[in-house]
Amino acid sequence: MKTITLNNGVEMPVIGFGTFRTKDEEAYESVRHAIDAGYRLIDTAEAYGNEEAVGRAVRDSGVPREELFVATKLWKGNLGYMSGRRALHASLKRLGLDYVDLYIIHWPAEDERNLRAYRALESLYFEGRTRTIGVSNFSFHHLEHLLEHAEIAPQVNQVETHLRLQNERLQEFCMMNDIYLEAYAPLMSSRVKELLEDETLLETAKKHGKTPAQVALRYLLEREIVPIPKSATKQRIEENIDIFDFALDETDRKALREMNKGLKTFPDPDNFLIDL
Repeated sequence: MKTITLNNGVEMPVIGFGTFRTKDEEAYESVRHAIDAGYRLIDTAEAYGNEEAVGRAVRDSGVPREELFVATKLWKGNLGYMSGRRALHASLKRLGLDYVDLYIIHWPAEDERNLRAYRALESLYFEGRTRTIGVSNFSFHHLEHLLEHAEIAPQVNQVETHLRLQNERLQEFCMMNDIYLEAYAPLMSSRVKELLEDETLLETAKKHGKTPAQVALRYLLEREIVPIPKSATKQRIEENIDIFDFALDETDRKALREMNKGLKTFPDPDNFLIDL
């Protein structure tokens, strides 16, 4: 598996496997199959309610732990210093692991609350409970405040990113600050059918002898964005990682760039106020 080098020198796979909305045995079986298919970055979260199944799949995979990159996330209800520390320890217990490779603040709140939680992530990083730390759904102003006060910069910002929401300015800002963008919902999640039936995407896929999903993921990969596609279907799990045997040309990239509509399918982080 190809990797990128994060700002602390840790290597992270260039594509991951998402587990949003998968539970119990479905989560276990999909993660097992993903690892068998070659995925090495596995993404879960406290809020997904599947850390136990994901951790069991990781342990049962037969792949050495050091070859896997496991990420989980801190939910908004635990955004604080002690609550953030306790939350990772609880996640590690559910996962059955001694450490994770990436620990992420799942959604932002007020700046000071974000910072308290981030201080917890930094302390867990220095203790070796997580090899890297990051954030999710952070916009410019969230990141600016964090970078002004943090001891270490986040390695990752995981945000909704796909052909209809390309986040070029946000990625530019992140890369200027040595933060890699990860793309959740890289196939537009519940609106996947709408994306994969787009005429431009279909034409580009036909040109390369690939599927529309493979082209959509390859486009992100070539932009140095780490996509985290999710599927519970074996064929699609295998299809989504089979994107290393072709390359887009400038004509392709120009056409695909024009698909950008600023279309979000998940909440605006400044107005997502649910705490559980």
